[in-house]
Amino acid sequence: MSNEREIAIVLGTRPEIIKLAPIIRECEAQSIPYTVIHTGQHYSDSLTSVFFEELSLPKPEYELSVGSGTHGQQTGQMIIDIEAVLLEEEPDVVLVQGDTNSVLSGAIACCKLSIELGHVEAGLRSRDREMPEERNRVLADHASEYLFAPTAQSKRSLREEGIDDDRIHVTGNTVVDAVRQHKRVAMAETSVFDDYDLTRGEYCLLTAHRAETVDDEGRFASLLEGVGRVAERLDQDVLYPIHPRAANAVAEFGLEIPDRVRTVDPLDYIDFLALESGATLILTDSGGVQEEACILGVPCVTLRENTERPETLAVDANVLAGTDPQSIYEGAREMLDRSPNWENPFGDGDAAARIVDVIRQSETPARVAG
Repeated sequence: MSNEREIAIVLGTRPEIIKLAPIIRECEAQSIPYTVIHTGQHYSDSLTSVFFEELSLPKPEYELSVGSGTHGQQTGQMIIDIEAVLLEEEPDVVLVQGDTNSVLSGAIACCKLSIELGHVEAGLRSRDREMPEERNRVLADHASEYLFAPTAQSKRSLREEGIDDDRIHVTGNTVVDAVRQHKRVAMAETSVFDDYDLTRGEYCLLTAHRAETVDDEGRFASLLEGVGRVAERLDQDVLYPIHPRAANAVAEFGLEIPDRVRTVDPLDYIDFLALESGATLILTDSGGVQEEACILGVPCVTLRENTERPETLAVDANVLAGTDPQSIYEGAREMLDRSPNWENPFGDGDAAARIVDVIRQSETPARVAG
């Protein structure tokens, strides 16, 4: 196979930028031609564009600026716009990562144009089909020629769904690459501890932004009450970089933020990574943050009833608490009583190199319906 296969990388949200950054760097290191297509699913400069500068990544060749809308409106427009770019660029392989509408749109566009698709972070399953992300990731997996599973558990999930072994490659998770590439810079260069008058090991960190969490008044209020209870009983502040969606919900529902929960504007990745590294405990509804906490050795309480990262539960790095206040507090106490010396289940930090090598070396598999 020629080493000059051209790759298009479709992304549209902060987590996708972070997790695909190591692949972009690997393409540059190996002089592989690539094109980045930024859908604009996250449309605020504070949430996306500055990330490219912060992570020292080249500006995307295409910025589609799709923005917000219903799932159907957003996905439909992205399919149209991504297809137009793919027709112009004619890449050999398209890479998508995760479970967003950008992922689903890229997958559908590839299927219609018979372009090879590679799904980074394939095989994650929450088993909750009410989550739009679960349907997105399943559809992307079954549309893909290359399924880059981060763990053996992910591979088992794909095999259980009838996907052929020759399409599945266990590579580790590029989040490990990203954390290792950026942690040293984060701890050396950040001023976030001074900015917010924080001492390492003397605060907790909260993220809560998922639609099923913050769009439900009762669930969101219960979550905030539980986090406030943790803060009071641990006698530590909880820093909450609040997503615009969550901030709007707080205002719309007239919710009260507990006294020891400090809301701040969204943070850049380097500052947030530094805060994760220095936290006593992380409380989150984010899958990516569960992974990062596990990699960094910081106890995590997941504010959901399920997770597509069961590996974090298996190594005792995480516990599911839902949004019940007492369950959140009990989960926090349980995690703080555990030893933080778990084994990282997400790989050795060389996932991006493995992914790029598979694309360069593998024979083109026939498109098979999964």
